[in-house]
Amino acid sequence: MKSDAEPTRHWPVEIRLKSAEKILEVDFDDDIKVALPAELLRVESPSAEVQGHGAGQKKTIPGRRHIGIMNIHPVGNYAIKIAFDDMHDTGIFSWNHLYELGRDQETIWQDYLDRLEAEGLSRDP
Repeated sequence: MKSDAEPTRHWPVEIRLKSAEKILEVDFDDDIKVALPAELLRVESPSAEVQGHGAGQKKTIPGRRHIGIMNIHPVGNYAIKIAFDDMHDTGIFSWNHLYELGRDQETIWQDYLDRLEAEGLSRDP
């Protein structure tokens, strides 16, 4: 996803962290509402740790089935920074990235599960 370099197309009107459910809910200005599991956000973090530093360097992050979100912080008016309970906090999630994760969640999730299986990895710690 190269959405971070693009102008913001959809703006959040409300963001809710549901800590107990480990879900980040985002309501966008086009009436799209997404519920993003912490595990999906963590394994699809836009950080260099996950995405690498160039094309084809994306890493498959195993063992995050029970990951939680400790807090979220705004980054300017274009993104949030999420601090996960495994101490990962370097990804900056643009509005575009969150929108695309929500919109394409089923496909992205299945791709992640397929990569885990192909690499002999597990969602469990």
